[in-house]
Amino acid sequence: MMDLLAAEALEIGLNLNHDHLAAFELYYHELAEWNQRFNLTTIIRYEDVQIKHMLDSLTCILAFPGHAATDQVPNSVPLLQRDWELCCADVGSGAGFPGIPLKILYPGLRLTLIESIHKKTVFLEHLVSVLQLDKVEILAVRAEDAGQHPDRRERYDLVLARAVAGMSVLAEYCLPLLNVGGRWIAQKGEGIETELGAARQAIHTLGGQVAALKSYRLPLVNDSRYLVAVDKVSRTPPQYPRRAGVPAKKPL
Repeated sequence: MMDLLAAEALEIGLNLNHDHLAAFELYYHELAEWNQRFNLTTIIRYEDVQIKHMLDSLTCILAFPGHAATDQVPNSVPLLQRDWELCCADVGSGAGFPGIPLKILYPGLRLTLIESIHKKTVFLEHLVSVLQLDKVEILAVRAEDAGQHPDRRERYDLVLARAVAGMSVLAEYCLPLLNVGGRWIAQKGEGIETELGAARQAIHTLGGQVAALKSYRLPLVNDSRYLVAVDKVSRTPPQYPRRAGVPAKKPL
């Protein structure tokens, strides 16, 4: 049961217990069943889901605040006995990655899943119920609208985004949600150095500062992956984010 995930998670310091693995197993079966009807993901083979979705999601823990100096991301980190109680938003959550795997490990996370596609929010609502996860909220809205809502704007300690858009666009989605002192973690692929260089001015304009860039590799995956940690150092100007659709059409 989830043997590959268990073995590879141990490589980054995460000793998953029986309850964790049972939850991930249930997650997989729900995803596979719903995917036949709703096409939630193109990655569905059992081994691939364990590595390319679940393990990849868990690597975010390496860049969680408080593990090391602010400009470092470690190669491994122990699964802490204490629980994280951060207020966390997962932007463009899709089928629940990376937010749900992180919630399975750290039940204390107060998690908001932001996803605008209806079929995916229906699946997320079902999944949260089946996994019996509490303190999880699902917002069926665009990230731009959430970032301008007074109950969402600069509320979160941690914002996550995985393969949603380019860094300049992501900055406008994510940084308005983040409170000053919080951290945005973006999961990216090859070419991130160039992409990040082009996005630095946008990140600065929106109140962020790049804290760390960490490369890592996943089993079964040929290309390098990256964690980009951006800290919120000042408030986002009130005109950002712009109305829905504008950041993608006209990146800062």
